[in-house]
Amino acid sequence: MRANADPNGPMWLWGTHAALAALANPARRIDRVLATRNAATHLPPGIADQKAFQLLQPDAIDSALPPGAVHQGLAVRAWPLEPKALDEACAPADTRPVVVLDGVTDPQNVGAIFRSAAAFHARALVMQDRKSPPLTGALAKAAAGAVELVPEVRVVNVSRALNELSEMGYLTVGLVGDADLTLAHELADARPAAIALGAEGKGLRDGVRAACERVARILINPAMESLNVSNAAAIALYEASRSKA
Repeated sequence: MRANADPNGPMWLWGTHAALAALANPARRIDRVLATRNAATHLPPGIADQKAFQLLQPDAIDSALPPGAVHQGLAVRAWPLEPKALDEACAPADTRPVVVLDGVTDPQNVGAIFRSAAAFHARALVMQDRKSPPLTGALAKAAAGAVELVPEVRVVNVSRALNELSEMGYLTVGLVGDADLTLAHELADARPAAIALGAEGKGLRDGVRAACERVARILINPAMESLNVSNAAAIALYEASRSKA
C-alpha cells in the first residue's frame, strides 16, 4: 500500500508537525490517519474514534509510505490543498511580505522556505505552476506544518506575477549577487516587499530580474559565492519583517 502517485488524488503527509498541522487545517480533506500507540497520544480529540484512523506498528506505517520517509509514528493521507489565485492571496497589500520563487525545484528547499515564510508572517508563497515541486510528503515534512499556514500561489508567468504584485502596492525586489545595494537598504521603502529568489547557480532569469523594480544583495563574506536559497529566503524575510516592525 505505497503512496498514491496521482497528483490530484490523496497523498501521504508524514512526521509529527506536518501530520498534526494537516489535521488541524479545516481546508484539508482527510482520507486516512495512521499512528503508533505513542504517537496517537498527540492526536486531536476525536481523531482516534474516526473510521479513517488506524493504530499500527512502525513497520506497517513504513510500508504505506515512500522509502526512507521518517514518519515519527504518524502519517496522514489527505487530498491536496487548492492553490490560491494571486489576487486572492495577496490583495490588498498590507505590511506582510510575499515570497516569489523562480525555478526553485528542490522540495527540501521549498519546504524550508515555507517554514521561514510562516515564521516571519509572509502573505503567500508564489511559484511557477509547471516548474515547481508539488506540496507532497517530503516537502511538507521539511516545511514542518507550514504548508497549512502559508497560502500557495501557482502562476503561469513569474514576471507577470511580479508586475501584478507591483500594481497591488508591493515593492518587488529581486535577490541577486551582483546588485550594488543591500537588501536592508532597499527594504527601507515603506511598501511591503515581494521578494524574488532564483534557483541556486542559475539565479533569477533575465526576464524575472527585469520585472523587479529593484535588485539587492545580502551582504556576506566575499570568500563565499552565495547562500543556499532557503537560507537566503530566511534572511530576506527577517529583514522584511524587521523593516516593518
